[in-house]
Amino acid sequence: MPDIFTIVIKKLQEMGAFNFLFPFMLTTAIFYGLLRKSKLFSITRKEHRKDKSGKDFEMEVEVGGSVNAIIALVAGFMVWAYPILAGINIEQQLSAFFIQGMIVTLVFVVVLMLTGLFLPPDLPKQLQEQFLKGNKVGIILVGAAIVGIIILLTSGLLNLIIGPIFMKIDLANDTILSVVVLGLLILPLIFIFREGKKEDPSNKGNQSK
Repeated sequence: MPDIFTIVIKKLQEMGAFNFLFPFMLTTAIFYGLLRKSKLFSITRKEHRKDKSGKDFEMEVEVGGSVNAIIALVAGFMVWAYPILAGINIEQQLSAFFIQGMIVTLVFVVVLMLTGLFLPPDLPKQLQEQFLKGNKVGIILVGAAIVGIIILLTSGLLNLIIGPIFMKIDLANDTILSVVVLGLLILPLIFIFREGKKEDPSNKGNQSK
């Protein structure tokens, strides 16, 4: 007999929670957070308020937050309406994407826990000070981007993004083939002309004068 969590997850799957509801809630929250951070459709103004003791104090109040909520809600519906209208089920790929990302995160957490057994208790502060020096921040961002791309590839989400694009391209179309061949022929000529300009002796004579 399956446990109660399996029964609940199966029921939620039948209701479409993993295919629409949860992705919609996540996307809406992300859009809303980005809109609030960018403050494209809202402003912050200072207002004078009084506390319980009657003292005046200044407080920053955000105006236009309802516009951000409406835009985030509509954008969330627009994003996750496409899989349903196109007849695509992405719940398995999306779940795989998040579980793989969580596994990578847990690996780093375990590594930090084991390292913390042999290093001082202020390990996070020391790591922050070391990684913020020089170009190490860029290295961390590049490494994180590479890990994210690998997870995107292995989860199968990239196939859902690129697959419809390649399906719509008719490779047998003479116009597309002609453009591709013409581009391949022009590309070497561009490099030849660029190299010729760099090695032009007249330019060197003008520079010597």
